[in-house]
Amino acid sequence: MSEIERESMEFDVVIVGAGPAGLSAAIRLKQRDADLEVVVLEKGSEVGAHILSGAVLDPVGLNALIPDWKEKGAPINVPVKEDKFYFLGEAGGVRIPNFPMPPLMNNHGNYIVSMANVCRWMAEQAEEMGVQVFPGMACSELIYGDGGEVKGVVAGEFGLNPDGTPSDGYEPGMELLGKYVFLGEGVRGSLSKQVIAKYELDKDAEPQKYGIGMKEIWEIDPEKHKEGSVTHTMGWPLNSNAGGGSFIYHIDNNQVYVGFVVHLNYENPHLFPYMEFQRFKHHPMVAELLKGGKRIAYGARAITEGGYQSMPNAAFPGGALLGCSVGLVNVPRIKGNHNAMLSGKAAAEHAYRAIQEGRSGDTLEAYSTELKEGPIGKDLKKVRNVKPMWSKRGLVASLTLGGLDMWTNTLGFSLFGTMGHGKSDAESTGAAADFAPIDYPKPDGKISFDRLTNVSFSMTNHEESQPAHLKLLDADVPISVNLPKFAEPAQRYCPAGVYEVVDEKFVINFQNCVHCKTCDIKDPSQNIVWTTPQGGDGPNYPNM
Repeated sequence: MSEIERESMEFDVVIVGAGPAGLSAAIRLKQRDADLEVVVLEKGSEVGAHILSGAVLDPVGLNALIPDWKEKGAPINVPVKEDKFYFLGEAGGVRIPNFPMPPLMNNHGNYIVSMANVCRWMAEQAEEMGVQVFPGMACSELIYGDGGEVKGVVAGEFGLNPDGTPSDGYEPGMELLGKYVFLGEGVRGSLSKQVIAKYELDKDAEPQKYGIGMKEIWEIDPEKHKEGSVTHTMGWPLNSNAGGGSFIYHIDNNQVYVGFVVHLNYENPHLFPYMEFQRFKHHPMVAELLKGGKRIAYGARAITEGGYQSMPNAAFPGGALLGCSVGLVNVPRIKGNHNAMLSGKAAAEHAYRAIQEGRSGDTLEAYSTELKEGPIGKDLKKVRNVKPMWSKRGLVASLTLGGLDMWTNTLGFSLFGTMGHGKSDAESTGAAADFAPIDYPKPDGKISFDRLTNVSFSMTNHEESQPAHLKLLDADVPISVNLPKFAEPAQRYCPAGVYEVVDEKFVINFQNCVHCKTCDIKDPSQNIVWTTPQGGDGPNYPNM
């Protein structure tokens, strides 16, 4: 589509993604120079529509950005009051005491929040400062300068036919050009993936690792509600089939966030992450909590888990990667929003200085260095071995040896150095013939639900006349390779029921897609490419 003529607008900084990283960058740029022209482009129908996170927020990032956030009315009102860890068996559980855990695992001073609502509030702060925030504007294409640098994006293209040709109502979108372009698309963003490949930003990094996180919001019996309570579990139902665990966070208004994470390096292609989540809710401890309550929302998204050793170079000619585009989640803490905010703030500082010096389109190398050596790098380096230890040696080893490693890292050294991850999550998938199929109980419609029913609670919508945004590199691979070798795991790893095999045909129900990117990550043939649909499409999360 590059031959299409488009109008263009010029800015100092163009930011893709109105998540915590992108909005932090926008706010910091305006704090540094109110006259800078800054635009934030968000593919969701509104800011927050595509934000899904646990979330227990460490306020360190927000403290650095907006120290008076309480006075400004940030929707951060539920401090963590109790913090519990359980190792579950099928019928019960054993509480893991808090005292042996490294201090970094303590949630004292943190808050249970809806990150969707936090981002909505941050967008209001940004707009009051003069930032232009445009929701419903999907960025479908990068624009390169004569020197090979990124100089802008194409945003707001609408009205393509299913075959990709312009329809009668076609709108070509606009070119938004900047001295620097920040990509804060979240996990496995389509543009971020392109720049990482083009500039080989990950050539010195370990493979990025991922998990699939699924979340439901429940309204429960007020007598069972404990505002500020945080519970994490490991063990059943995953056991040795996969790494992962759960979270149960009691926020206000008698609501709880119930979430489940499955690490995507699992081997057994028969594993069904969504059904593991539904089965988890029937554990006696969880079922009793949810009994008599009602589920009011559902969603899913991938999580970056590679940590310190998987961080790509975050700076490229003409721009920078922010937040989950780099992979800044602290896995044992199950937190990344604080680092996302700090990364946005840091990128803004380096871009501001460059613009002051009259520069544009170059590589902000000092930003990438700061991510590795500054507060974010220090946060991630202490826990860098927990994920590879879990992957290679199992849950018990990661609890014991990983805990020991985190303790020694607080003293400035590690007994294990820096462990590698090895295979990508796609390469970790084993042959179906080598594993037994897993028999999952049927959802009861009260505590557990089928996928399509739950997807309706994500308020997902896509214009059906557009091209499918889920692309196959080779249309024959799902049936000729993935089905006989891997029992076509796309039928199971997708938490939204997008992929089916019907009469030996591979069917893509892209209308169901909640933009989690799991297919782009886990497909064993790496044959599925996630691209952005037109703006405003996808889930419409209320307060995830």
